[in-house]
Amino acid sequence: MNYIKFVLLSLTLLVFGCSESDKNKISDVDNPEVVAIEFFNALYNEQNIKKAASVCSPKLSRIILHYKSTKAVARHLFNMSYDKVKATPDDSGVKVREQFKNSAVITVYFDGYYQNDRIKDVKRLSLIQIDNKWIIDKILKDPF
Repeated sequence: MNYIKFVLLSLTLLVFGCSESDKNKISDVDNPEVVAIEFFNALYNEQNIKKAASVCSPKLSRIILHYKSTKAVARHLFNMSYDKVKATPDDSGVKVREQFKNSAVITVYFDGYYQNDRIKDVKRLSLIQIDNKWIIDKILKDPF
């Protein structure tokens, strides 16, 4: 009987352990726009600082994790505070992204609410591809 309990407990831990690690990881995708959107979604909507930092360069990741909370990162690095936000990549007729061999510049539009006030904003990110994974390398200056 103890053996069955041990096996069931082990399987339960295995199942919950695997699902927890998947929750903290942004999927390996071949699309820098999706990486940028998932970064901001993890930061603002999921409020998961580790998930957001997982797709950043070591230098940017260290800076993000230094702040200890997503609200601090949003306030200090992006100068944007939202309770809930929808982030979309630039999909105008011109160029969705300026992509070269292993780099891309992504423009992201934000539309959300902070303390019942609607706030719209724009941010640009520089992404690079390392080992077939897109990572956020720099937060670029506002284009406007």
